[in-house]
Amino acid sequence: MSETIEIEFKNLLTKVEYENLLKTFNVKENDIVMQSNHYFDTPEFALKNLGSALRIREKKNSFELTLKQPAAVGLLETTQLLSANEFKAAIQQQIFPKGIVQERIEQLKIAFNNIVYFGSLTTKRAEFPYKEGLLVLDHSFYLSKEDYEIEYEVEDFQRGQLVFQGLLKQYEIPIRKTQNKIARFYQQKL
Repeated sequence: MSETIEIEFKNLLTKVEYENLLKTFNVKENDIVMQSNHYFDTPEFALKNLGSALRIREKKNSFELTLKQPAAVGLLETTQLLSANEFKAAIQQQIFPKGIVQERIEQLKIAFNNIVYFGSLTTKRAEFPYKEGLLVLDHSFYLSKEDYEIEYEVEDFQRGQLVFQGLLKQYEIPIRKTQNKIARFYQQKL
C-alpha cells in the first residue's frame, strides 16, 4: 500500500512527433513496455463526478489497484497490490479486496460494491530520467482509437512546468489541451 502525490504535465503528440522523440532520446524497441489500465466507476460515474478515478494497472504480470483523487497540487494516488486472482475477480465479477483503496472510496460516500468495470486502455510506454523528473512517451490503444502522448512527472510543480514547456518549445511541439487517459477513454466510450 502506498499514497503519493502525482504531479505530471502531459501533451498529445502526432505520430511523427512521437517517432521523432523516440529517435531523439534513442529509445530502442526493448525499452518500450506494454501495460494495460482497466477502468472502473459506478454506473452513475460517482468517482468521475468527484474528479477521481479508479484503475487496475496490469504490467509484467503484476497488478496495482489505484485510486486517484484531486489534491492541492497534482493528484493523490492511493495504491495497493493485487494478486492475479484478485485481478480476475475485479475484472470478471467486480469483487475487490479489502484495503486502503476501499477505505478511501467509502470515505467519499461511495459503496465499494457499486463499482463496475468499463474497459481497458493498453499503452506501449517508454520512460526515462529527464532533468529533475521522469519523461514518458506513450502510444495508447483503446476502443478502436490510438493516440500518442508525452508526460513529464516531477516533484516540484513550478520547476516541472518550466522544463516541460521548454522541452515542447525546443522540439517545436504545439501545446495541446490534453485530458488524462481515463478521460479520453470515457470520452471515446460515451
